[in-house]
Amino acid sequence: MTQHKKTIVTLISLSGLLVTTVILFEIMSQPSLSQLERIKKAGVLTVLTRSAPTTYYESTNGPAGFEYDLASLFAEHIGVAASFKIPATFSQVLSDIQTGKADIAAAGITVTERRKKHLTFTPPYHEITEQIIYRTGTQRPKTTQDLSKGILEVVKGTSHADTLKKLKKVHPKLQWYTNDTLDTDGLLFLINQKLIDFTIADSNQITLIRRFYPQLHVAFDISPPRQLAWALHSSPDLSLYRATVDFFESIKQNKKLEQLIDRHYGYAEKLNYATNCTFRQHIKSRLPYYQKIFESAAIEQNLDWRLLAAIGYQESHWQKNAISPTGVRGIMMLTRSTAKQLGFENRIKPENSIRGGALYFKQRLKRIPASVPAPDRTWMALAAYNIGYGHLNDARLLTKNQGRNPDKWLDVKKHLPLLSQKKWYQKTKYGYARGHEPVLYVEKVRNYYDLLTWLTEDNSIEKQAMKTQIERLPQLNNETTKSQLSIPQYKNQQQQTKLTPLFEKVR
Repeated sequence: MTQHKKTIVTLISLSGLLVTTVILFEIMSQPSLSQLERIKKAGVLTVLTRSAPTTYYESTNGPAGFEYDLASLFAEHIGVAASFKIPATFSQVLSDIQTGKADIAAAGITVTERRKKHLTFTPPYHEITEQIIYRTGTQRPKTTQDLSKGILEVVKGTSHADTLKKLKKVHPKLQWYTNDTLDTDGLLFLINQKLIDFTIADSNQITLIRRFYPQLHVAFDISPPRQLAWALHSSPDLSLYRATVDFFESIKQNKKLEQLIDRHYGYAEKLNYATNCTFRQHIKSRLPYYQKIFESAAIEQNLDWRLLAAIGYQESHWQKNAISPTGVRGIMMLTRSTAKQLGFENRIKPENSIRGGALYFKQRLKRIPASVPAPDRTWMALAAYNIGYGHLNDARLLTKNQGRNPDKWLDVKKHLPLLSQKKWYQKTKYGYARGHEPVLYVEKVRNYYDLLTWLTEDNSIEKQAMKTQIERLPQLNNETTKSQLSIPQYKNQQQQTKLTPLFEKVR
């Protein structure tokens, strides 16, 4: 090669190197995207959660749960969609967020000093107390020492296990088992089935779950009040954390957080033990006569039959000849004039009463303004079914005049009772009404509806709990036997073998 050609090749090589260097410099000079910017660019917020009544579950209308609603609200706040992932165990939720496999962990996580060393927590959004749970019919533990009289089991990796470790320093004889397969809801089910004696549950968990297992009771609080918060991957990049701070500040100021807590927990404590047990008995003894009618009427009006059945139970306890002191009659308690207006002459006939009640409720639902979102519009329609649309509208106007939101059931239900006070009802179009009654009415119907939904749907929590317990029996190695073993058979087997839990024992 001539010297001239070598010079040209050298220049080309240097030129190429210069271009590459410039490109690399420009790339490196560009500021890297923050975590929040990356989330917005992808359009998706990845959320870790758990499948439980207090967090996330699949309802007939799709995903639901307090954490689902709250995380979805945050995703909307930052302009993206939320994508939910459910790790196999609670411990995995914490480990996955610690290693950055998701953006946030929204799983009813208690803030503890130990966790704060490895995770970043958002501002707290709810306060709970850890409580010892036992079943009625067994001896109630009154002190920590009493827990040694039975099988105490908690979920591995939870703050409940941390609480017990601290107590063990004061009570060295305290022993318990940790379960790395089930969540607290599964352990509560095992207590209900008399398969273990005690567990620890957060106060919000037991508030919801006691409606489904009314024989569960709180023995005593085992911790001071604790804060629930979302967990984030610890990083120098605080962009996502700052976004959560802004979010929680805004939903506290505009009352959306208060409304969300009320939506999920505000009515759950209103169903007492006796009412719960009676309702369950009537599901078995009375509902079968009318269930197909409820289902048919619900299809006609595009409603959930269990909501109609819950209304019917609140109205008449599913008694076709029921009559009130004011003269309304039948399962759905229609007045004579209302039944006639709806096109039903014989309001006592169960089919007429239920179909008429379904139509009447649907009419109330349609009258609720479009500005009222779900599920608030359903609760307001229930109130209108009970007290009349005119009185409901009076309450909404009072709510608006007092500077609160007439489209939110949380605000309206606080103003409905004012309709019984002269100072307030004389300012309204329809006058006096016993405004406290529709508030209680809605709370009861919601509880009956939730219970019916729980009892008529395929329950994954109970199935998983029983599967885990059955696998504790070493003599049951045949998969067919395991899948066919019923709860009574399992309990009998347990009594025969005097089963001791095979999970890790804390000594």
